[in-house]
Amino acid sequence: MLSNNPKAGVIERARRLHIPVLLFDRTTFYNTSQITEILLNQNVDLIVLAGFMWLMPADLVKAFPDRIVNIHPALLPKFGGKGMYGHFVHEAVAAAGETESGITIHYVNEHYDEGQIIFQATCPVAPSDTPDAIARNVQALEHRHYPRVVAEVLSTLPSEKP
Repeated sequence: MLSNNPKAGVIERARRLHIPVLLFDRTTFYNTSQITEILLNQNVDLIVLAGFMWLMPADLVKAFPDRIVNIHPALLPKFGGKGMYGHFVHEAVAAAGETESGITIHYVNEHYDEGQIIFQATCPVAPSDTPDAIARNVQALEHRHYPRVVAEVLSTLPSEKP
């Protein structure tokens, strides 16, 4: 398990399950090929992002074409791109008067939130919904669908990598 966030809750979970953890910083990620090499050497089939907000370097995307999956807390292409994460997304949805929001699970490319969409799920947004209420409904969709969609993507991968 790799993380750029030493406070990520998943680190303790990984350690309890005896899954090795590697923390990395922005310099390592962008100025070296260390992360790409580690992933390639570990024969990683799929990279699943959760709460990772850095732009993917081109060499990493090239090494894992259609093998990096991310989830976005809105219905892309709306409310995506740099700076559109967490509460910023839900505030923008509410301010725009949207009648629905949801999640987008997509492949990652070299641009924020522009990779091919794999799956979307929606939830209604009432005029009285606060950004926090929207966030709760969207998070319920994330928990319901992300593990299932990741399992489906894994099941469709060829046994031999490109």
